[in-house]
Amino acid sequence: MARMTGAKALMVAVAAMFVSTSAATPAPASALSMRTGSITSQPIGHYEFCRTHRDECQAGPRGVQPAKVTEFGWSVVREINASVNREITPMTDKELFGKDEFWAYPEGAGDCEDYVLLKRRMLMERGFAAADLLITVVRKPDGEGHAVLTVRSTDGDFILDNLNSDVKLWTKTPYRYLKRQSSFHAGRWVSIENGDAVMVSSVGN
Repeated sequence: MARMTGAKALMVAVAAMFVSTSAATPAPASALSMRTGSITSQPIGHYEFCRTHRDECQAGPRGVQPAKVTEFGWSVVREINASVNREITPMTDKELFGKDEFWAYPEGAGDCEDYVLLKRRMLMERGFAAADLLITVVRKPDGEGHAVLTVRSTDGDFILDNLNSDVKLWTKTPYRYLKRQSSFHAGRWVSIENGDAVMVSSVGN
């Protein structure tokens, strides 16, 4: 049997992670997915990150439905979440850069936004679409701000968190969801309209 080329092998690997869905089929309204609203303010750290990484903050097509991720695809998601959490040492931007807010790819250490950036890049390298990998700002129960990565899928929105190596449905986390990257433009942010109700429900469970 002929050996597959690198490009063909990559296509086969990507196909193993996703099941095709029709972009013309609307996604069902469900509490398993965040309900996003209007364009809102972009975090200053992400704004500055986009100035130096313009190719990662570009517009994409509108109306793209979430992918249906296979079991193998979810194993990749879990593997990357756990490995980044394990290999990166948590340190504040003040400790690393002498600034209160600085988003960057971590080199051995970083804060929550840096974990998110690395996980997002690694998942994109494995074939996930930028529209399904959205940096998300939340508020922890103690009131502190925090960043996580949302993976959109036909099964709902799942959270990759540097504080937890389990990949969880967003409704199973204790956070108040404030805003996230837009699925149609990586440099724009949208509000999350049903974030408060989820926080109350999660804390009460």
